[in-house]
Amino acid sequence: MFRIGRVSLSGHAAALAVGGIFFAAATVSAQRAAPAAEPPAVRAAAAAGITPPPGYVIGAEDVLGVLFWREKDMSVDVAVRPDGKITLPLINDVDASGLTPEQLRQKVTAAADQFIEDPSVTIIVKAINSRKVFITGQVGKSGSYPLTAPTSVVQLIAMAGGVQEYADISHIMVMRNEGGRQIARRFNYKDFQKGKNLAQNIELQPGDTVVVP
Repeated sequence: MFRIGRVSLSGHAAALAVGGIFFAAATVSAQRAAPAAEPPAVRAAAAAGITPPPGYVIGAEDVLGVLFWREKDMSVDVAVRPDGKITLPLINDVDASGLTPEQLRQKVTAAADQFIEDPSVTIIVKAINSRKVFITGQVGKSGSYPLTAPTSVVQLIAMAGGVQEYADISHIMVMRNEGGRQIARRFNYKDFQKGKNLAQNIELQPGDTVVVP
């Protein structure tokens, strides 16, 4: 005979009762230990962002969504200031420039831990304005262009409306800063059009300037 509380049970019934108690306890423990599933709002917000290019790090003028699960008042869309910082409720200024989105997520999570319990943070890249290339000279539209995907010299020229009638397309230059010094790479558009020296159509890097004389 087994006694549970004030109820006496025989062998088989007692075994079933004890087994049920352990099963219920294990179920409650598992429910407490299991992490909460990501809510639909988080997934929808993440889907509203853009996919950064490989090697992307945050820079000035980029627009980020900082989403706190269960903390609506903490969630904001912010633009990275020229000094590389973003401002968040309660946390105030956080250095963001030069970090990957994951590095920023970890940094914000650590800072928020002082104010809320078990913060769950998602960083969403909404606009990349820091990665730019420039084109000037005899093209349809000079200026800066966002570098949100791999872009070659020819592709940038096309984005700028193509070369103008009197452009010297044999002496186009790509100006690039490498190791603190300015270097120039020649791009002969005439040769490229003839299928020659195709390797000169290099992939542009942030900050490059294409000069079409």
